[in-house]
Amino acid sequence: MAAGNKSGTITRRGFLQRSQAMMAVLGAGSLVGSTEALAAPTKTTGTDYYSKLGVKTLINAAGTYTFLTAAVMPPQVRDAVYEAAKHPVYLKDLQVKAGEYLAKKLRCEGAVVTCGASSALTLAAAACVTAANNCKPEDIPQNIGSKNEVIVQHGHRYGYDHALELCGLKFVEVVTMEDYRKAFNEKTVMTNFFNAAEHGEIGHKDWLAIAHEHNVPCCIDAAADMPPIENLWKYTEMGFDLVCFSGGKGIRGPQNAGLLLGKKHYTDLAHANNNPVDGVARGMKVAKEQIVGMVAAIDWLLEQSNESMTKEFTRRAEAIGNIVKDVPTMQVTYFTPPAANQVPHVIMTFDPAALGITAKEAQQKLRELDMPIELNPATGSTRSSGGVPPHPNALVATTWMLNPGEDEIIGKQIKAILTKKKA
Repeated sequence: MAAGNKSGTITRRGFLQRSQAMMAVLGAGSLVGSTEALAAPTKTTGTDYYSKLGVKTLINAAGTYTFLTAAVMPPQVRDAVYEAAKHPVYLKDLQVKAGEYLAKKLRCEGAVVTCGASSALTLAAAACVTAANNCKPEDIPQNIGSKNEVIVQHGHRYGYDHALELCGLKFVEVVTMEDYRKAFNEKTVMTNFFNAAEHGEIGHKDWLAIAHEHNVPCCIDAAADMPPIENLWKYTEMGFDLVCFSGGKGIRGPQNAGLLLGKKHYTDLAHANNNPVDGVARGMKVAKEQIVGMVAAIDWLLEQSNESMTKEFTRRAEAIGNIVKDVPTMQVTYFTPPAANQVPHVIMTFDPAALGITAKEAQQKLRELDMPIELNPATGSTRSSGGVPPHPNALVATTWMLNPGEDEIIGKQIKAILTKKKA
């Protein structure tokens, strides 16, 4: 919707032109329900299709979740996507050359740009099935042969199991080391390790050692496990044959891109099963723009440092905390998950009875703003979420996907909502 339309709302573009001046005069109370707040300066070159389609933009203080369209790409990556859109190329040639380039950058034998981390899991399974059964892409999943089992820890079962099942695999669950040793047989084609799992008795070292004793390849799902940057080569150097990453999370590439890294024998087989071949990954097309965007994202990321990123994410978290710390009963703490989403989270705990509002109610009010603010799913939760412990009486925000100035908006909006008199 354009500025000055019948609804009286303004676009993000129009709002940006006014926000610097407005921020100087707006108080915390006036921020509630308003779009008049500072956001990232943006260079626009075309039609604002979000406004044209009536889709609200939002402030992402939740994290790199798919339902929030994951990461915001840095300018360097956006420019690469734009340039790639100008010319057609041979898709297979681009995939192979991109893989070779990324393998050198990420210190591994082979790499494949995939259609997200879930697609990386499917292609990892396809590679292992092909290696074990000596089958063709068109054989998967119906005619793969008798070797069709993947070993997983019971505590590592998760929603992305379907990505492996697409290749006709059946799960064999184990709990103890003894279970694991006994699970291998002539039907075993691979093992899968979920790196962000909160349960499971068997660690990386033992998991790898036993599988390799049986000459079975090990895959690890490390989709959200960046930062730190060195995780991009940590697991291949550890000995995992195949490693899956999301491209649209901490790497800051396109949302529908991912990486499959590992031993060249298996990444070559993944390439052989990948689009444009008429196989299991035919519907997992990665466009030329997303392939180039993924490469550009790695180039951008390797120019950064863990220290500089952590410093900035922490500064933003503390900016929010400093704004809300004077809210009655408020206790502000900071937490960094040990595995996935390993970035600072600001935990804002308060007494719902004293303030007349619960964490869930405050979360909903933030969603109802003209410029919605989405908090981390751990907000008001009685269960852990994404490595964050339960916080039934707290608002939880992450700061790594924020645009400049949005940390201050979040803090002021939260303070305004929590201190507003109960109707």
